[in-house]
Amino acid sequence: MFTGIIESLGTVKQIRQEGSNVHFSIASSISPELKIDQSVSHNGVCLTVVGTEGNVHVVTAIEETLKRSNLGQWQVGSLVNLERAMLSNGRLDGHIVQGHVDGTSLCTKVEDRDGSWNFHFRYTPSEEHLLVDKGSICINGVSLTVVSPVDDLFSVSIIPYTYEHTTFQSIREGDLVNLEFDVIGKYIARYAQLYFKAMPG
Repeated sequence: MFTGIIESLGTVKQIRQEGSNVHFSIASSISPELKIDQSVSHNGVCLTVVGTEGNVHVVTAIEETLKRSNLGQWQVGSLVNLERAMLSNGRLDGHIVQGHVDGTSLCTKVEDRDGSWNFHFRYTPSEEHLLVDKGSICINGVSLTVVSPVDDLFSVSIIPYTYEHTTFQSIREGDLVNLEFDVIGKYIARYAQLYFKAMPG
């Protein structure tokens, strides 16, 4: 379980293919503190640490993860948002994030607002994946507030601190980002589906 509050930016140092799996070596300020078998969110994807050496840790993405997320587009030098699993006695500063990416979204526009940035995205709406104005959305592992969702479009506003300390500094128009929808909304949507399906007539 995560909160969507990014701890550190990592940098992809090496990519190694093994069958349908891909091993990523990532350098970061928190890598020396990580342990093998530890769960860490990488751009919103929960991955298991399989190796550590100095300031570098290694994680493995399977084929399903690569298809569902933007990890398959990583290159050596790519920036990665990192967050360790939340402590049970910690503050939930963002929102409840599982690290289970629902899919990707295309950045359609980046607006410089003279002190902040508006990032616009296009996604594929569904009954399970709902967006609510001022609700929560997780983009590349960052807990954010939805702004003006209309049809298949929505935007988020980014303050300078978030811009400087996350991958938003490198997101450009045409880039894919990972989306995880609010888990509470997903449960409500699923319950509503089953409820109306069971109603007579």
